[in-house]
Amino acid sequence: MKSITEAIPLVLLSALIGLIAALPFDEALADADEKYEATFNADGELIRPAGWREWVFVGSPLTPNSMNGGEAAFPEFHSVYIDPKSWAHYKKTGAFRDGTMLAKELTLVGDTAATSGIGFFNGALQGFEIAHKDTKRYPKETDGWAYYTFGHKPEPYANSTPAQPSAACAACHTAAAAEDMVFTQYYPILRAAKGTGDAAAGVGGDE
Repeated sequence: MKSITEAIPLVLLSALIGLIAALPFDEALADADEKYEATFNADGELIRPAGWREWVFVGSPLTPNSMNGGEAAFPEFHSVYIDPKSWAHYKKTGAFRDGTMLAKELTLVGDTAATSGIGFFNGALQGFEIAHKDTKRYPKETDGWAYYTFGHKPEPYANSTPAQPSAACAACHTAAAAEDMVFTQYYPILRAAKGTGDAAAGVGGDE
């Protein structure tokens, strides 16, 4: 039989587990602020964030060469993720916070046929990029966004990189992005979650 002193820690531990379980998963992740804020080295280069593949997936557009005269500007799959802290903020407010990071990993087109039919299927990993919003760090001309390329090549990607010249990336976003320099018109997961404040947005339910 357990003594009172042995039982009390178990009671406290059970209560703590229950409290954590009651929190929405993404809000619990968002509490780890240091993990979802951009960091820079002494040269002002953005340090590649860890764990981006565990961020919230929002879409994977593709404009293959075979459908663009053999010379598509961006022929790879672009798998896009948003950091969990910014995801929680976007759901609550419907806006991208200062500090938002959108990670984009490039994947070559692989097979074009599978048991399920004819189509486009992911091939080898081929690069990694970050779009970062910080209205204090970046110019008004880009609405406070900057773009970083860690290499258009297989892994390993660069550990850090300087921002791309504004003209190299921002022009397309300025001309065609649906919302705050982000192509939300191609990301239905973001559109479904916008301003809902619902931790389960995009996972069924009435949205």
